[in-house]
Amino acid sequence: MRKLADGPQNDERERPDPYVVTKKKVKVMSKVTSLTKVRKRDGSTVRFDKEKIGRAIERAAFEVLQDKGRSLAISKAVTGVVVGRLASLYKKKIPGVEAIQDIVEMSLMSEGYSHVARNYILHRERHAELRVAKSALGLRDDLKLPLNTMEVLKRRYLLKDDERNIIETPSELFRRVASVVAQAEKNFRSAVSAGEAEERFYHMMRDLEFMPNSPTLMNAGTSLGQLSACFVLPAEDSIEGIFEALRDMAIIHQTGGGTGFSFSSLRPKGDLVSSTKGEASGPVSFMSIFDRATGVIVQGGRRRGANMGVLRCDHPDIVEFIGSKIEKGRFSNFNISVGITDSFMDAVRKNRDFELVNPRTGRTVKKIKARAVFDLIVNAAWRTGDPGLVFLDEINRKNPTPRLGRIEATNPCGELPLLPHESCNLGSVNLSKMVKGNSPDWQKLKESVRWGVRFLDDVIEVNKFPLPGIEKATRVNRKIGLGIMGFAEMLIKMDIPYGSKASIDFAEKLMRFIRRESLDASRELAAKRGAFPNFKKSIYAKRNIKLRNATVNTIAPTGTTSIIAGTSSGIEPLFGISFVRNVLSGTKLFEVNAAFEKAARERGIYNKKLLAEIARYGSLKEVKGIPADIRRIFVTAFDVSPEKHLRVQAAFQRYTDNSVSKTINLPAGATVEDVRKIYMMAHTLKCKGITVYRYGSKERQVLSFGYAGRVRPAPGEELLTAGAEYSGGCVTGPCPF
Repeated sequence: MRKLADGPQNDERERPDPYVVTKKKVKVMSKVTSLTKVRKRDGSTVRFDKEKIGRAIERAAFEVLQDKGRSLAISKAVTGVVVGRLASLYKKKIPGVEAIQDIVEMSLMSEGYSHVARNYILHRERHAELRVAKSALGLRDDLKLPLNTMEVLKRRYLLKDDERNIIETPSELFRRVASVVAQAEKNFRSAVSAGEAEERFYHMMRDLEFMPNSPTLMNAGTSLGQLSACFVLPAEDSIEGIFEALRDMAIIHQTGGGTGFSFSSLRPKGDLVSSTKGEASGPVSFMSIFDRATGVIVQGGRRRGANMGVLRCDHPDIVEFIGSKIEKGRFSNFNISVGITDSFMDAVRKNRDFELVNPRTGRTVKKIKARAVFDLIVNAAWRTGDPGLVFLDEINRKNPTPRLGRIEATNPCGELPLLPHESCNLGSVNLSKMVKGNSPDWQKLKESVRWGVRFLDDVIEVNKFPLPGIEKATRVNRKIGLGIMGFAEMLIKMDIPYGSKASIDFAEKLMRFIRRESLDASRELAAKRGAFPNFKKSIYAKRNIKLRNATVNTIAPTGTTSIIAGTSSGIEPLFGISFVRNVLSGTKLFEVNAAFEKAARERGIYNKKLLAEIARYGSLKEVKGIPADIRRIFVTAFDVSPEKHLRVQAAFQRYTDNSVSKTINLPAGATVEDVRKIYMMAHTLKCKGITVYRYGSKERQVLSFGYAGRVRPAPGEELLTAGAEYSGGCVTGPCPF
């Protein structure tokens, strides 16, 4: 390669602008080139696409000139030169990618665009460094994913041999999953063949438009074959029942699932044990056994298990339960929630007494001020983030199969209220891929929702359930949970600020559409495959709405799956715009939100100093030099008031038949009264559950502001830092699903 030309000369008046494209510079080929293939770095060949060359040149030119028109003109001119040279040099041969890039560099310089060439070279070197880093990790990236995404895939999802060597690429992972799930199509007479379904499922995942829950990605096509994320197990009031639940939990955790329990049926501490005439130790003591067992079970060598523990507000041990996580390190493998009733909330508002009832005898053992219990709840939540609330009456008002029993528990993240022994598999549509221009692409979203419902119903068919009782309970109700991720990214593309009235109104409109299309898809499957077996015992029987699935929609937190998809978590706002990522290998990477980077480059404000300043604050609020329209759109989690967080959650809940996982983020300076207000408001807005997290209320968290929330950080302090698997939501750890 020849040396790059020097910069502009001193006398610019006598020197023509090298970046003005004249007719002489446009050397587009007049005849079609015979070049049809390109050899990739791994030796395989793909179709030659001159548009890729053009896009790379245009991007390099725009970074130098910040002018779309001139950049496009340069791209067209130089692409023509490159294609001409390739046609001349490779008449009967197939060029390699590196050779093409060499010719691009040469053509940029020979045509007088040396500064663009320099930028193109730097961009090429950065990609070369990433390839070396991925190669050093033993990774083959056939989808050009970010390094941290590849590390997440390596740790959790890509198959390994007996010596723990990676034996598949990301594309092969998606093909494996698509192939296994599509086999379900063979069980039915359908216009869609297994091969056609496999191709559609594969392209949805490969194009990052849809992702199933983690166990599906991890276990499809393996000896485990367990594809569901969420389970609820009964904890019966006997030694046999408790330890049967413990055994079942261990089996489920080993296969990658998470478990939820209601401990409300266990007799309280000090109550009679008739067989020994001794005293019961109570539900909190038994929870500790479940917690310790979870701590030693590694799910397929990938992660620890996770649990949800629920205790009703009228249980005699409710005070002990509320404070169970205040002691540091206790119940680290549990989220806990108080099961709240409408009568309890009514007593709180009216400051009345509330009865505590022994579940063994059904007798009232004590009366206590409801407001005093509620005070304990909000104080504990302010201190530690636990307990959350599960609104049992609202959940059971929407229970699709009330004749089968009341729902008393949820999965670990709270978005799946389930009957005992039920399981559910989840999947999420990537909304950031469902935008055309600055408007929703409703047709594409419709197709994605319908294929997503089909995918999840097929998962039930091919799933290897961990226990016979779970298989039976799951197959008779066939609950699925199609949700979304990338909501914040979608709003940015539509120029709508997260938390604004427009965003809340749109959330309701969006979820109403998804709900309607999900039900239509389930109804169409029922017409071909039959309704779920418990249909006659469901709320749909009276209306004669035959569905394939008792539930269809769930808003899950999408932890690592949204990292794979390259978008924001669930319905959460962005947690940061520029920040440092602690990569799993121990290195640190600087990351910038792609939408912000695009906007900043287009406005000519993109530079490293600005990004560092943003990363120091974790927000655009205190950063100078940001245009008002960009500042308005790019809001982060702590820019959004708790009330607006909650209103977004409530908007989605109105059209979600399961529940919604959403963390109400509170700043470090939030008060106990702030928590009280949010908890009361969540009940009023008919949410099914509520979780808050006040920044800094736990020692271990995966998102940290170096300046600890002070008004202005001191020079040299750390930047906003996120854990390798953090994508948004609760900052105490990555979502397990």
